[in-house]
This record gives sequence, C-alpha cells and structure tokens, in this order.
Amino acid sequence: MLRFVARRVVWMFITLAAISFVTFVVIKLPPGDYTSTVIANAEARGQDIPDSQIAELKRHYGLDKPFMVQYLTWIGGVVLHGDLGQSFAWNQSVASLIGSRVLLSMVLSIASLLFVWAIAFPIGIYSALRQYSTGDYVASFLGFIGMAVPEFMLALVMMYVGFRYFGQSVGGLFSPQYADAAWNLGKLLDLLSHLWVPIVVVGVAGTAGLIRITRANLLDELHKPYVATARAKGLPEWKLLLKYPVRMSLSPFFSTVGWLLPGLISGETIVSVVMSLPTSGPLLLGAVKSQDMYLVGSFVLILSTLTVIGTMLSDLALAWWDPRIRTRFSKG
Repeated sequence: MLRFVARRVVWMFITLAAISFVTFVVIKLPPGDYTSTVIANAEARGQDIPDSQIAELKRHYGLDKPFMVQYLTWIGGVVLHGDLGQSFAWNQSVASLIGSRVLLSMVLSIASLLFVWAIAFPIGIYSALRQYSTGDYVASFLGFIGMAVPEFMLALVMMYVGFRYFGQSVGGLFSPQYADAAWNLGKLLDLLSHLWVPIVVVGVAGTAGLIRITRANLLDELHKPYVATARAKGLPEWKLLLKYPVRMSLSPFFSTVGWLLPGLISGETIVSVVMSLPTSGPLLLGAVKSQDMYLVGSFVLILSTLTVIGTMLSDLALAWWDPRIRTRFSKG
C-alpha cells in the first residue's frame, strides 16, 4: 500500500506539471490575449485605445514576454511562494478571488453528493432485489429520463416551479434583500430555502446513473456462488444480503468520494450560469472567455490537484472496504 501511495504521489507531480503547461499552451492558442478583450470592450463602448496604452497594458501584465517566461514566472510563484498570480480582469489576486467563491461551491457540491447517495443507493438496491417488478421498471424508466434530460433544461423547469408555486426569486442562491447582506441566521435560512433547486438539478443525473450502477453491481453479486453457499448454510436472508452482496455492490459509494474534492471548486458550471449561482463555475467560464490566463491556469491546476488526490483517496477507501482490492494492492 505504501508503494502504491508513493507511486501515485510521484506521478501526481509529473501529471500536474504536464497539465499546467498544456493549459497555458491552450490558453495561448487563440489569436490575441487579454488586451484583445480590453480593446474589444472599448470598441463596443465607442472608445479608441491608443497603441501606447495597449503596449503599456502588455508590459503591465507581462504579456510582452515570451511564452516560456510567462509560464515559468507563474508556476515558479505557485511552487515557491504559493502565489497563484494576479487576475487581469478582476485586478486582484487569484487566491482571494477563488476563495470568495469556494464556500458556496463547497456547500452545493457536498449537498448534491449527499442527495445522490441518499436517493440512489436505496432505489438501486430495491431494483436489484425486486428485479422485473413494477417498482424496478418505474425506477429504470425514471433513471433513463434523468440521464437523458439536459441539466440546463431541468434547471429552467425547476426555476419556473420555484417561482410559480413557491414564490421564490428566479435564479441565484439568495433573495434580493439578502444578496449583499452580512451573514446572519436570516441569510442562512434564505440560502437553505433556495439551495434545494440547484441540489435537485445537479443531483438528478448523478442519481440516475448511480441507480443503474448499484443495481447492476448487486445483480452480479446475487448470482455468485458464495451467495448460494451462504443460503445453503442457513444464514438469514437479511443478514446475507447486508453482509455480502450489498456490501460489495456499494463500491460506487467509495468511488464517488473522489468527485467531492474537485467539485468543491468547479461545481456545475452550466447550471451555475443558467441559474446565476455565485459559485466558481461562472468565474472560470468568464476567465476562459477573456483569456485571463493566470486565473484559468490556477483553476485548472487546483482542479487537477484535487482530482488526483480525490482519486487516490477513493482507491484507498475502496481498498479498506473491499478486501479483494486490498489483496491486489499488496500483490502490486
């Protein structure tokens, strides 16, 4: 197990270095840079920016330097000083800009994941134990519908339902009177009253997929010889199901733990844009559109780091839960 973790850590650093470099390359591929966005915005307002001011902007943001110098300056600051750089568009440090959005992204991600687990596993287990029953067909039908409906469409429908039948403001996580207010009990309750809509929207697709996975895994386990052997020994049915096949079929529970860490930052970008949620997703999208390379690069680097760490934690959790995987680790 220690050898496995050590290999993962070494490959993690190599992977992150490659991802950070490729990210910078992709950002620089489109013609122009951040100053192109500034010029386009000025022209849309009927203004004309002189060449001298454009050159000063390039010098100020370091865009006049070669690509490798820009990349090494940024990655060196990250590694040596923990400095993610300065956002061009927001004119503030990337760390403070991301930090202001992380809390709401974290709340949404954790709540959505708990919603998925609470709904998917009981329904998946029921569908497997009552295969081809009316309940199984209904769960399968709803699962396919949930996987097929685009999240943005479901978001629009839920926003309409929230406004039409519950009188809530459309979009956002706060009512207008609480949007800029300091945190207090009223603002917290207002957040909770709005949070259910994005939780349902984000969780539906994940719930539908996990129901199918749990059902398929449990059906595979129920037809294995050890289940027949346990029944032949007279083990009570409920104890047999919970101790062996259900336990083995819950591996997706531990596999999805790895989704939590990157989800704390990224959230659901499309849903956040449609519903005007003040999370990290719209900030990342805006940074990509304006070619704010330090902000985009920092987002991708953080998400990549959390994804690698989350995947490793999922593997370790699976090894703890399933002795078969633990045996593979020890042999590897």
